[in-house]
Amino acid sequence: MRKRGKPKGIGASKQFLSSVKFNNLALTFVNGMPEKLYTTGEVAKIFGVSYVTVKKWAYSGKIKYIRTPGGKYRYPESEIKRLLSEQAPKGKVAIYARVSSADQREDLERQKQRLIEYAKSKGYQDIIVLEDIASGLNENRKGLAKLFELVTQKQIEAVFITYGDRLTRFGFKYLEAFFNSHGCRIETIYSEEIKEPQQELIEDLIAIVTSFAGRIYGARSHKKRRVVEAVESAIRDC
Repeated sequence: MRKRGKPKGIGASKQFLSSVKFNNLALTFVNGMPEKLYTTGEVAKIFGVSYVTVKKWAYSGKIKYIRTPGGKYRYPESEIKRLLSEQAPKGKVAIYARVSSADQREDLERQKQRLIEYAKSKGYQDIIVLEDIASGLNENRKGLAKLFELVTQKQIEAVFITYGDRLTRFGFKYLEAFFNSHGCRIETIYSEEIKEPQQELIEDLIAIVTSFAGRIYGARSHKKRRVVEAVESAIRDC
């Protein structure tokens, strides 16, 4: 049976839609031209992103869609091909995720998953995943060291992070300028400031005190240990 009506979200107001099924293949006819229709899940699989991301694309107008009489979202094949052509193969990128302690591994995995999805939505397929479980003040992070190596050797064109403080607590602008000088940009995917867990901020504060006390009194000094213990005690009493 042919169904006639005005498609929603497809563009020109004078286009008309009819749909049929042939050998289990969903087809739509826009202005008499046949096109295959894809479900939201199928589009998500093609682009390597989540179901929710595809819906956001539809809401924002990034991808045109058709609403079925039952309220389902369907995406014409021409739209899939258009987006794929816009997302032609690009260079290599890195994602960098960090948490302060091992008990935050779930958050680390969420960061990586979101960053990989973001990179794929930008058309990148060659993605290097870097991570650290360490304070943002720690200068000896293996993942960060590898990132610097990739940047200085000009092996990547961008690095994606969730928030600036995942990369460093202080001096973000200096790092950004350094990366840019090597042809690598830093993209922070969330614009609003992160609300840090109190424990992570406490650990960073203690790391700062430990570092400065060690420089003033010596790394193995009893005075250094007393200063650090006094700060830890003060924090517990707060």
